[in-house]
Amino acid sequence: MTAQSEAQITLRSLIPSSFLPALVYEIGTGAITPVMVLSASALGASTGMAAFTGALLGIGRVIGDVPASWVADRLGDRRSMVAAAMVALLGFAGCLVARSLLLLDVSITVIGVTSATFYLARQAYIIEVIPSRLRARAMSTLAGSHRIGLFIGPFAGALAISIGGLHAAYLVAIVTALATALLLMLVPDIEPAETAKRSLGGAKAGTVLRDHWRLFATLGLAIIAVGAARQSRQTVLPLWAQHIGLTPTQTSLVFGLASAVDMALFYPSGKVMDRWGRLAIAIPAMGILGAGLMLLPLTHGIVTLTIVAMTVSFGNGIGSGIMQTLGGDAAPARGRRQFLGLWRLFGDGGQAVGPVSVSVVAGLATLAVGIVTIGGVGIAAAVGLAVWVPRYSPFATPRSVRHHRDVEAARSG
Repeated sequence: MTAQSEAQITLRSLIPSSFLPALVYEIGTGAITPVMVLSASALGASTGMAAFTGALLGIGRVIGDVPASWVADRLGDRRSMVAAAMVALLGFAGCLVARSLLLLDVSITVIGVTSATFYLARQAYIIEVIPSRLRARAMSTLAGSHRIGLFIGPFAGALAISIGGLHAAYLVAIVTALATALLLMLVPDIEPAETAKRSLGGAKAGTVLRDHWRLFATLGLAIIAVGAARQSRQTVLPLWAQHIGLTPTQTSLVFGLASAVDMALFYPSGKVMDRWGRLAIAIPAMGILGAGLMLLPLTHGIVTLTIVAMTVSFGNGIGSGIMQTLGGDAAPARGRRQFLGLWRLFGDGGQAVGPVSVSVVAGLATLAVGIVTIGGVGIAAAVGLAVWVPRYSPFATPRSVRHHRDVEAARSG
């Protein structure tokens, strides 16, 4: 296909090629997330082993982040997404037929690895085709598609389970993986504008890490902290709800209200970042999330817990797409996919470390201390972003955004 002009490439034009496949893909992930631990228990796993099975999805993503860049570089972004969806289908099928804990664990790990490939490829694809003036909105909409799919998935899985039993949730995931692959094969590509900075191959992950080690040693640490604080909120909220005596039904209600707040904010977040710079969202997002977590141990009932949970979700929601956006800003043209693979490794690594850190601190002290500690990590992330984002993103502040627009206008004029 011939390249389109930047004026023709809009967020709406990316719906069928990017946002819809992402949403459909995540419905499958959301459908199986609540049942993975239950499947492990049904196969005879202890409580600890069942929890480990549930963690394998995230572990698989960490394992797959860097190899995903190699796959995307050789197959291309769209083909990589199709391949990831089809391999994920095999992983879902493995979960469906698993009669041993080993097969279930291997299948879930494979799903995590393929998810890393899918996420990286779609991020690289959007960075390539979308004009920089729309990058934050595109990334926040992509993050919103992800969250909507994960929100719908458990309901679709619950409906299937009520009809066909526990393993029916994996059938939902198989169908959504197949639908995702078909969408990607049938919907035509959008080619980047002629003026777009195209990705160049030929770089290795080790070379990219060596060339950008200062970025990863500074801003990369902030990204780890962002991932840790964000992922930990999903662990500490139900733990504290249980600690103060809420029933599972009450806890689910609190989560539902908080999730609604989270999902509602993805587009405004991107619009603010594109207009007033990344720090206009990055600092308040992590500051509010961190402060909200630190307030959590002060709650003693469903009303106060709901208010704090919605506050935490507000902080997380306005930060939709911030890590993908910053990765796109900092990524070089040569070795872009390798850079994004390393970038995702830092973020996913933080997500893996965060809940573990809470459990360690809670074991050494109390749950309240563990929650306050991870809230402090969120505040530290806000400080780190404030210091280091201006060094590596040309769109960090309103002034730098205006300067970039003036440069682009001069070039086009």
